[in-house]
Amino acid sequence: MPVKYQEAIDFLFPLCRFGMKPGLERVLRLLRTAGDPQKSLGKVVHVAGTNGKGTVACATAAVFSAAGYTTGLYTSPHLVSFTERFRVNGSKIPESRVAAYSAVLKKDIIAGKATFFEAATAIAFMYFSDMAVDVSVIETGMGGRLDATNVVEPDYVIIPSIGRDHTGWLGETIGEIAAEKAAIIKKGSRVYTAVQDPEALGPIFERADAVGARVTVLQDTAECAVHSASVGQLDFSLKAPGISLQNLKTPVTGDFHVSNLSLAALVACDAGVEESSIREGLLSIQGYGYRARLERLSRKPDLLLDVAHNPDGIEKSVGVLRGFQDVYRNVLVVLGVVRDKDATGMVRCLKKLTDTVITVNLPSERGMSSSELGALCSSEGFRVTVAETAGEALDVVRGVAGEDDLVLITGSFYLAGEVLKVLDS
Repeated sequence: MPVKYQEAIDFLFPLCRFGMKPGLERVLRLLRTAGDPQKSLGKVVHVAGTNGKGTVACATAAVFSAAGYTTGLYTSPHLVSFTERFRVNGSKIPESRVAAYSAVLKKDIIAGKATFFEAATAIAFMYFSDMAVDVSVIETGMGGRLDATNVVEPDYVIIPSIGRDHTGWLGETIGEIAAEKAAIIKKGSRVYTAVQDPEALGPIFERADAVGARVTVLQDTAECAVHSASVGQLDFSLKAPGISLQNLKTPVTGDFHVSNLSLAALVACDAGVEESSIREGLLSIQGYGYRARLERLSRKPDLLLDVAHNPDGIEKSVGVLRGFQDVYRNVLVVLGVVRDKDATGMVRCLKKLTDTVITVNLPSERGMSSSELGALCSSEGFRVTVAETAGEALDVVRGVAGEDDLVLITGSFYLAGEVLKVLDS
């Protein structure tokens, strides 16, 4: 690893100590130092929501790239390497660029006490501007209104879902959370959403009406049909006015992703992308950082890695796996959870799938301890093994799981990243 890149990482990662500080003034200061790169990002697709953001963003970037556009993709968090967050046509940012941009920003990061995510956002926009991208697909971090990414003027806004998450920052009700996320809608944006709950949909339309944006609700406009769904493969069709895309194939697990992928396809169609590029893009989504969404890492036993990290996400993953459950003898869950999440809600969702769990510590100060999580699981009727690390949890799995068992590793991006590090070491 180049020394200067490691120096940049050693400077950037401790910025996490500042936590989450909503507001735009600090990131705008960084961007002014960088020459306001957020103003030269090409066509901007801004993605906000609770679950499905990463899938939508990766699919959208893959489709535009397949159509020949130089396409930037900014997502978070990363699983193993910081460079995963910044991609152009699927390729991660060179480490030398991270070092160079960090050097430019360092003085103002320190002076303004910028957060880790604000610094990362500035790096993303600097990189995409320097690469003269035609399209930038930007995933919000936590919210919308005060999210560091909300300095762009999006041509398209995609909101795949609204659920209860980060309630301490975004509000206690679905309506309050939706209003925060809908604030990324700007004048002239074309908004695409799969939100159906009237309490969440109302604030989206209110914001769109206030700024003169057009809203397309997937369920009111399109028909989506699932033809087949298995581990690592989804075949579906999408029909909408002037659009008929039959037997689209993509290497994802779970029919609930159809709405996310359909939103990406609708945006691409509106932008004039041809059907052949949409097909190619959906097939190539894994080349754009799409990982750990019920990803099968190995067989006998089937080891699935998932980054679902709130009750809504866990519920969807459990729903998919219950459809496959009959082919397995036993199901075992390895679980790690961040403290500010609804751990009880997540655990209760998992009870529909199994009563056996291994709890694990996360490599983050925000993580709930494995013993505390284990006690919670025990109180909900699980048989619990408490492990210190992801490596120890995998050792337990190797000792107890048979060839015809299913092992689900879930609960956090931190856990997913740690598992990948252990398996790759």
